[in-house]
Amino acid sequence: MVSQYGIIPRKVFADDEGIVPMAKHQKTLNLIFTNPVLGNIAWREIEKMLMHYGAEISEGRGSRVRVALNGEKAVFHRPHPEKETDKGAVKSVREFLENAGVTP
Repeated sequence: MVSQYGIIPRKVFADDEGIVPMAKHQKTLNLIFTNPVLGNIAWREIEKMLMHYGAEISEGRGSRVRVALNGEKAVFHRPHPEKETDKGAVKSVREFLENAGVTP
């Protein structure tokens, strides 16, 4: 669909930081499923992507984060003090997403 100004609108998603192009969440999803597994994905981007796909996220004790998506439940540990998720956690998120039916 082209607007009256000849611009093709991009699909967007609104979150607490405003409007975010959907491509950003797709990029994060693609990074999670990259082989070999990456160990430098920002946890914040993973959480945003999970929320985009409809996950319910709640805080657990300490750095634990509870996630529910499409009937699947998991508990992850938010990395600290670093911001990036390690390879083991990325593998866990990947398995969770596969079980929830979310793949690139």
